[in-house]
Amino acid sequence: MFDSEQAYYHNISFRKACRTRLFSHHELEEATNGFEDSRKLMQCNNSTIFAGVIGDGSHVAIHKLSKCENDKDMMQVMSQIEVLSSIVHRNVASIIGCCIDSNYTPLVVYEYPANGTLEDHLHQNKGQKWQKHGFLDWYRRLNIATEIASTIALLHYDKSPPIFHHNLKSSCIFLDDDFSVKIAGFGILNYDNKNCENRERFRLCKNDVYDIGVLLLEIIHGSNQMDSPTLALKKIRDGKIEEIVDPLLNYHDQPRTCQEQILIFADLATRCLLFSGDGKMGMIDVARELVHLSKDSVDGGNVKGLVLEETFSNSSLLQMISLSPDSMNVP
Repeated sequence: MFDSEQAYYHNISFRKACRTRLFSHHELEEATNGFEDSRKLMQCNNSTIFAGVIGDGSHVAIHKLSKCENDKDMMQVMSQIEVLSSIVHRNVASIIGCCIDSNYTPLVVYEYPANGTLEDHLHQNKGQKWQKHGFLDWYRRLNIATEIASTIALLHYDKSPPIFHHNLKSSCIFLDDDFSVKIAGFGILNYDNKNCENRERFRLCKNDVYDIGVLLLEIIHGSNQMDSPTLALKKIRDGKIEEIVDPLLNYHDQPRTCQEQILIFADLATRCLLFSGDGKMGMIDVARELVHLSKDSVDGGNVKGLVLEETFSNSSLLQMISLSPDSMNVP
């Protein structure tokens, strides 16, 4: 466990008061052209994210949550929005407002960078408009995965009570012009953060670890249309990694060091899927291994080590992640 007195950072803070803007349902309906299907960025777990443009011309992502069944649900949603909106971190998408109206489903409004989602860039078959922003080569994919895991680990281990995502998908990962991650789409109604029992927290933690395992496979494959994670695991176990690597990465033309990194990355994804359920694999383990892997990556001098250190500035978590894999044991 972490000492709460040490849980202070330059890049993450939790303000005492929620300062989110309150939107009317009509405003957000207009921003998304009536929540039309063509504006959908993500749909799962009874929630949907839409791209929109609000009155001042700002591009936003509007997360439409499950409808509240009673006043308790409504209070829970308001409480969790307040917690999420108070997070100030370079890799968490800022919540700029919400709509809480008893006549409608709750809506959360996130900033939406112009570079789209990770899904947009991985699934080039959805359209060519993202190609002008640059190709997701291996080093960019590795940096993106490292930022995701490191940020989620921070929220798991250094926030009390911990914050879980439990909706981690490539469509919830926004990218800015520098391909830095902005995580959005946090699940809201799944649990009561303040009154969550240890057993429930363990379930949510392992769900996030499993989800990032699936996400790591998608980053390798370039698509979420694999027959199943089980088939991907079989290919990895049989030494046929090249059969699941995104053709755009030109695996066989990559230098040997890059091929080895992809193998290590795939092995990590495998362990997330196999060992998340029994707690043998935590998000801090995922973050630690990706940080070490990214530190070994050199792409024309474009290494994000300093960015990662900024992410964990003054954090005991950075010290724990920096330890060798065999030198620590996280409960």
